[in-house]
Amino acid sequence: MIDVYHWPTPNGHKVTIFLEEAGLPYRIHSVDIGKGEQFKPEFLAISPNNRIPAIIDNTPADGGAPLSLFESGAILLYLAEKTGKFLSTELRGRAETLQWLFWQVGGLGPMAGQNGHFNIYAPEKIPYAMDRYTKETNRLYGVMNKRLADRAYLAGDYSIADIASYPWIVPHERHGQDLNNFPHLKRWFEAIKARPAVAKVYAAVPASYSKPMSDEERKVLFGQTAR
Repeated sequence: MIDVYHWPTPNGHKVTIFLEEAGLPYRIHSVDIGKGEQFKPEFLAISPNNRIPAIIDNTPADGGAPLSLFESGAILLYLAEKTGKFLSTELRGRAETLQWLFWQVGGLGPMAGQNGHFNIYAPEKIPYAMDRYTKETNRLYGVMNKRLADRAYLAGDYSIADIASYPWIVPHERHGQDLNNFPHLKRWFEAIKARPAVAKVYAAVPASYSKPMSDEERKVLFGQTAR
């Protein structure tokens, strides 16, 4: 059994998509980040960066004590190695998958995240920042579109690279992107959207998640310092 500390964000969806695809039993522990639950000592004990997702694997492969892990990319890699799914064991295929996984966690996620912050959540609209991150998101969509021109998925077969990237394409309209301008990316997006595991994860998202952010939630999410 995998305990998943989760909130329905793109990074949170990565883990639940993998678990549904792999058929691993798991239970969700909701961490309401708008209420500051990510700062509770019990959560910080497994996720010291106070970010979701995090997991506890109660049956690790070494047979030892439960193993906790934070950071979505690290979790996907761990689960892929645990199950032998969605990551090639062949040298070149594995390297190809990992480079696109790291591309997502180091590029697509952070840039699309800043796009969403400055265009949707920031109380002060800063044209330079809005334009900067909208254009960078567009550039990254172009990278994906070119990559997918001659293959079904980012690393050939469906893999953790696709599982990591898909949730960050879901909010494309809110991020100022038109998938019709990226036909190969759009085909990939629709194919993953139609997968039963993916549909199940998104069907479980509560309607209340899309409500406007309150000032208090904004302060909790965007006002942290080291103190």
